[in-house]
Amino acid sequence: MPPKVYFIPLPDNASPAAQAAALAKLFAASNAALALAKNDFTLIKFSVGEKNNDTHLAPALVKAAVDLVAAAKATPFLGETATLYKGERMNAVKHLLHAERHGFSIAATGAPFIMLDGLLGNSELDVEINGELFASVKIAREAVVADSLITLNHPTGHMATGLGACIKNLGMGLASRMGKMRQHSSMKPAVIAEKCVACRKCLEWCPVDCISMPGKIAQIDATRCIGCGECLTVCRFEAIKYDWGADPAYLQKAMAEYAYGSVKAKAGKAFHFNIMVNMTKDCDCISRKQDKLIPDLGILASADPVAVDAATLDLTARAHAANLAVLSHPRHDPYIQLRHAAKVGMGSLEYELVRC
Repeated sequence: MPPKVYFIPLPDNASPAAQAAALAKLFAASNAALALAKNDFTLIKFSVGEKNNDTHLAPALVKAAVDLVAAAKATPFLGETATLYKGERMNAVKHLLHAERHGFSIAATGAPFIMLDGLLGNSELDVEINGELFASVKIAREAVVADSLITLNHPTGHMATGLGACIKNLGMGLASRMGKMRQHSSMKPAVIAEKCVACRKCLEWCPVDCISMPGKIAQIDATRCIGCGECLTVCRFEAIKYDWGADPAYLQKAMAEYAYGSVKAKAGKAFHFNIMVNMTKDCDCISRKQDKLIPDLGILASADPVAVDAATLDLTARAHAANLAVLSHPRHDPYIQLRHAAKVGMGSLEYELVRC
């Protein structure tokens, strides 16, 4: 039997309160509480969004999830990991202060926010997966030791993977700093000289300081570059390109294997919600305000992280003649990550859609 993916529609521009009410209805209809046990430490994983981003998930939606977990007699906590790039989420202190500024305080959500990978992003545990790329993956320690998991995923396009949704929130979002570096290891950017305007933005955000400006054109030291792609993300003049010839599928496959490592020990103890509102061309890690790419659709829920992402692509395609990834970054095939996740045993591309 294919896994069930539950769907509740929402009108475009539904208020955070309406989104929260829909989440509660979907939580009940999908029996998500069966993934939780009394006194479980239940991680609620989501992204608070980068500075200047205002299309991230609303605090009211996170509070609804906290209340639902607490009603199931589990102990909810919110969690995130440090980013590779320099910014408001690069370490625990900055990240927690930033989360507070974006409204994710204990007072607003009802649960504490914990950095899953410690002060500097290096608190990790090795999880054996015997994957195609990795024998083991480095996952944030507190994500591994949590008893159960609820993910609140915000589907968007993504300039390196096509789609950023549940698999990305698990794979990139629950990896330690070293785990993130290993996922990006094959992708090396280069500067397009004729487009560089010497704004120095890439120098400011590079996490390993491998970009210099000896003249009027930025230069990237490929021997030091970790392939995180932050320069590609922050450049507004399309002056950075990747060497896609290296292996454009590697990042997606690596991300899928890390996602599998994040849930491997939580069979029957994890449930995933894709919140299809404020869907933008690029992910919430972009440090700028983004316009919504397509009208809102609703919320999907499933115990299967592969199926919930497959349903996201299918529903956006039915509503808009092309799926979210194609509308955002058509050069990427988002099914690479889904097929690989299914191959390593994380879930199924086939599913039964249940409308609520």
